[in-house]
Amino acid sequence: MPKVTSFRPCGGGSLFVWSPGIWRRLLPILIALAIPACTVAPPPASLIAPPADATAAYRIGPGDALSISVYGAPDLSVKGLPVRPDGRISTPLVPDLRAVGKTPSELGKEIAARLRKYVKDPQVTVMVDTFNGPLDRSIRIIGQATVPETIPYVDGMTLLDVMVAVKGLTPYAAGNSAKIIRKENGKEVAIPVRIGALLNGGDMSQNVAMHPGDVVVIPESWF
Repeated sequence: MPKVTSFRPCGGGSLFVWSPGIWRRLLPILIALAIPACTVAPPPASLIAPPADATAAYRIGPGDALSISVYGAPDLSVKGLPVRPDGRISTPLVPDLRAVGKTPSELGKEIAARLRKYVKDPQVTVMVDTFNGPLDRSIRIIGQATVPETIPYVDGMTLLDVMVAVKGLTPYAAGNSAKIIRKENGKEVAIPVRIGALLNGGDMSQNVAMHPGDVVVIPESWF
């Protein structure tokens, strides 16, 4: 005869009788109920990187200042070269070249192609020193950053990257009361971020993914 276990709940109530047969019938149901509890929750929206079409490489605009380095040829390299209002630049041996609308990589390849008649296998690197591009491709940092400024958005950029670029917080910053203002579906939303905990405590849960057009607001401490 199979072993039978019985118990009565605290406070009285009906008497429950359990047998091995009952457990065999209930076990699959209990397993099915337990599986959803093990499902991993999706990450918060603030930690999700923007879609691929929003992370296209930065394209040079009028007023940007460029550094153009030609490896092994310092005489052909320039720093702080402004993009003219007509969208063109002039470098040694490469005059009147259109830069607007191109990525730094594309412009570097075009300069290298022009230099091949003068230099064997030129290696050209183009960097944007001063950003003057559209606001929807930028990150603006206002308030109590050491160097508040507008910087170009870069694919994969995080809040930590932004704070390194602006050299951290001032002594008067209320870093843990900061927020990111972001446009979502045509509306502005405020995402609280604890920049002080990120920079001083290494709390990487605050290292949120940045989106093009974000504004980081860092208030002043009242104490």
